[in-house]
Amino acid sequence: MAMLLQPLWTFVLGHAPLLRSPFFPLLFSLSVYLSFCLPFLLLDTLSTRWAWVLRYKLQPQSSISWSSVRRCLALTLYNHLVFIFPLTVLHWYLRRVHLPEEAPPLPRLLAQVLVCLLLFDFQSFTWHLLHHRVPWLYRTFHKVHHTYTSTSALTAEYSGAWETLSLGLFAAANPLLLGCHPLTELAFFVVNIWLSVEDHCGYDLPWATHRLVPLGLYGGARHHDLHHLKSKCNFAPYFTHWDRLAGTLQTQD
Repeated sequence: MAMLLQPLWTFVLGHAPLLRSPFFPLLFSLSVYLSFCLPFLLLDTLSTRWAWVLRYKLQPQSSISWSSVRRCLALTLYNHLVFIFPLTVLHWYLRRVHLPEEAPPLPRLLAQVLVCLLLFDFQSFTWHLLHHRVPWLYRTFHKVHHTYTSTSALTAEYSGAWETLSLGLFAAANPLLLGCHPLTELAFFVVNIWLSVEDHCGYDLPWATHRLVPLGLYGGARHHDLHHLKSKCNFAPYFTHWDRLAGTLQTQD
């Protein structure tokens, strides 16, 4: 099964100097994040002109201003350059990148990405619930993320330094805890960034992840939009089981 991913991994290894660069984590996370935001920014532009786009918008009465786009971009860039980049340089210095020649088996990659997502979901749920239940933590650290009650893609990373670093630490630590192959680690980061952007996109699209996962196990954009609107429900970023167990799950207005 490793042979299925070997051509891809061989292509990635062809860019080994970039992968080993201290600049790679910053460039990778920003480029993937902004690439995933772009289609939803296009939808935000089209929703003011085309009714068929507007009907998928979770809060159709709201609109995205260019000033809010600039604020979101500015804070994202600030957090990455001032806080994340120095830490990635330190990590690069202390733990040099190891790039094995062989790709991981596809089943192992898929299983480990799922486990990383489940771990991140639990860690984020615990952090998120705590920062809502303790007023000082909410006021000091998490309130910034709730500046916008109507979600849009770029609000996914509209947060203060403590929140950005906390969630970034969870995401970075889980592949290390599981001993993941670098390709698995990259796959998890891509999936995690996509799900975070989709959570905040502000649209309930026909192909959204929560429509693909059966039995209501995944919350998605509608789930998280309700959290930003009401603030007292739906604390898990992705799956619904922790909110269901905690009695904080809300599925409709």
